[in-house]
Amino acid sequence: MLRTSLLRTSRTAIVRSSLQTRRAHAISNPTLANIEKRWESMPPNEQAELWMSLRDRMKTNWVEMTLQEKKAAYYIAFGAHGPRSVTPPGEGWKVAGYTALGVGVSFVIFVAIRMAAGPAPLTMNREYQEATNEYLKAQNSEPLSGISSEGYVGKGQVQSSPKQK
Repeated sequence: MLRTSLLRTSRTAIVRSSLQTRRAHAISNPTLANIEKRWESMPPNEQAELWMSLRDRMKTNWVEMTLQEKKAAYYIAFGAHGPRSVTPPGEGWKVAGYTALGVGVSFVIFVAIRMAAGPAPLTMNREYQEATNEYLKAQNSEPLSGISSEGYVGKGQVQSSPKQK
């Protein structure tokens, strides 16, 4: 029983492999001629059909493949088409221009928002920040390495210039 099932599977494998080799016939030279120039303009179904026939052909011994088939297979797999195509001339300048335009528009929006904004909050003046330092020292805040530690030489909470009148 086991022996007959093994024989059947091996016969099936032999029949399948022989079908693949029978289907993989040489592709005509006119079909492959100037494939580099024609590939982009070919309809997608023709592209798929050609690629499938080349793929089947590549499953056979590569010594049997023609030079045209090898070149076409290489171009379709690695050629300068689709995402690997050469960028159009001037595209770098176009990208730089649009980037500069985006930065300029962002700057204009930033300036407009800053001009329309109200005055700075009361806590953003030097006197308030110095008073906050005194309060933190009185509370003994951060006694190990902060404003209340011995020999502290930092600015504490002060980050603004003196209040303008």
